[in-house]
Amino acid sequence: MMSRKPTHPGEILLEDVIKPLDLTITEAAKDLGVTRKTLSELVNQKSSLSPEMALRIAKATRTSPASWLNMQTKLDLWKALQYEPKNVLEFPQRKVGDTGKTYIRN
Repeated sequence: MMSRKPTHPGEILLEDVIKPLDLTITEAAKDLGVTRKTLSELVNQKSSLSPEMALRIAKATRTSPASWLNMQTKLDLWKALQYEPKNVLEFPQRKVGDTGKTYIRN
C-alpha cells in the first residue's frame, strides 16, 4: 500500500508549469482551450484530471498524456485504498488437475 498521498496532477500543473511560466490561470486556460473555471477547479484540486484535459496539458507541455493520467490514477487508487472493502471474498480456486466443479475455499 502507498503510504504517502500522491500529489494531485492539478497541483503539479500549477507549481511546475503555470507558476514558473508566470502565467495567470486565465492565460493558461486560454492556451489550453478550456474555461478559467475548469482549470481553476483542477489546479485547486476540486476536480479530477480527465483524459481530455490530460491530452490538452500534454500537447501544451510537450509531455505524454499517459504521464498526466498516471498521476491521477495513483491518486485515485490511494483514495480507494483508504476505504478498502472488508466484505470481499476471494474467488474459489480449482484443485490442480481437477476438471470438475469442486472448488476449495482458502
